[in-house]
Amino acid sequence: MLYVDIPTPEDINSLYSHRGDACVSVYLPTTPVTQEAQADRITLKNLAKAATQQLVAAGADGAQIASVSEQFDDLIDDDEFWRFQARSLAIFATPQKMRTFRVPNALETLVQVSDRFHVKPLLRSISFPNTCYVLALAQKSVRVIEVSSDLPVERISIEGMPEGAGRAVQGIGEISYWPSGRIHGAEGQKVLLRQFARRVDNALRTIVTGSNAPLILAAAEPMASIYRSVNSCSRLAEETIAGSPEGLTDAELGERARTVLDGIYRRQVAAWRDLFADRESEGRATTDIAQAARAATMGAVECVLIDIDAVVLGDIDDRGGHRFRRRWPNQL
Repeated sequence: MLYVDIPTPEDINSLYSHRGDACVSVYLPTTPVTQEAQADRITLKNLAKAATQQLVAAGADGAQIASVSEQFDDLIDDDEFWRFQARSLAIFATPQKMRTFRVPNALETLVQVSDRFHVKPLLRSISFPNTCYVLALAQKSVRVIEVSSDLPVERISIEGMPEGAGRAVQGIGEISYWPSGRIHGAEGQKVLLRQFARRVDNALRTIVTGSNAPLILAAAEPMASIYRSVNSCSRLAEETIAGSPEGLTDAELGERARTVLDGIYRRQVAAWRDLFADRESEGRATTDIAQAARAATMGAVECVLIDIDAVVLGDIDDRGGHRFRRRWPNQL
């Protein structure tokens, strides 16, 4: 299972806006397999040493360097922390504080010291996470599996999750009286199934709440429509893996879920492309980085689509945005 703590928009804004004399950004690939995490700790030890060297070369204060190094040592020695990892670890450290994010994306190894944090690689985790949850729902069984881009699917055990409608509710077709007075006898089956779906939704909240990963439903009718009527997850995909999931293995559900994920991402990019074309025709969009940089300092940019892997070196006057100068950075 991947253990992730995806940054919120507030986290991203806080990291972007921070300024200081010794801001250290570290990214490293990790493994969710606990037995193999020792290699990741050794990698981080080497990256922390590189960060210290960059701080020294940049002329940072000795006390600041010692404080940053101590925080990295504490993290490397934290056995409990390394038990629970995802595919990459992002670390942002100052002499006063360290923040970590475990993300499902495979990010490139990087160490950077500057007067601000290098946040752009982290954006991949809040754009296309390439992971999702699948709720395989039938009257006789419930499964929740986690799907990722480069690991086998994994079934998740959730406390309080009913095993099936028969265990969750009793008396289908046998109840002769309902407190509401509106339903009698066998007509209560859909009501009982809705109660079952609501119990499933309540149990599922412990997994999906706060997660950036989509939830994909695999169910036949009428169970699919009944679950959607009580669902509380805002990231439930519109597309359903149709038909009863009981005849599908976890791996087969994973393959079908990846097809749904691809469709979700294609529609997101297409919608953004159409919006850009509309705004460009109105003179409200640009591909010129200098113009965009000036507009950003004046709060005139609503959204930006960037190539996360591309690097454009330069700086901008934060006070007025009237200067964007491409340059080579100082070698630390």
